[in-house]
Amino acid sequence: MNSSEQRDYLTQNTGYLPALPNATVSLVMGILSIVVCGIGLVLGIIGLVMANKDLALYNNQPGGYSIASYNHTKTGKTCAIIGIVLNALFVLVYAAIFIFAFSSNLNDFK
Repeated sequence: MNSSEQRDYLTQNTGYLPALPNATVSLVMGILSIVVCGIGLVLGIIGLVMANKDLALYNNQPGGYSIASYNHTKTGKTCAIIGIVLNALFVLVYAAIFIFAFSSNLNDFK
């Protein structure tokens, strides 16, 4: 070791990077938004908001968090977007069926 290089004995460097705080939660919410119909729209929105917060946190400090949690967050965001789209389509189709059913019933009574 050269005399100009000094070792930092005060900082603990374990080589372990912490996970993003909501990585697992956003992934679970994203998966549940695809699986669960009806309430999946709400779960997808919650998962998308949590994933966006974690991605912003990671972008502010790229080396401060683990890559695995970053990948979980990206996957959770993707699943949440897919769940939101599927549940929005489900709501639109269900509303169209509901409107069609009631409009045909009203014509029968005239």
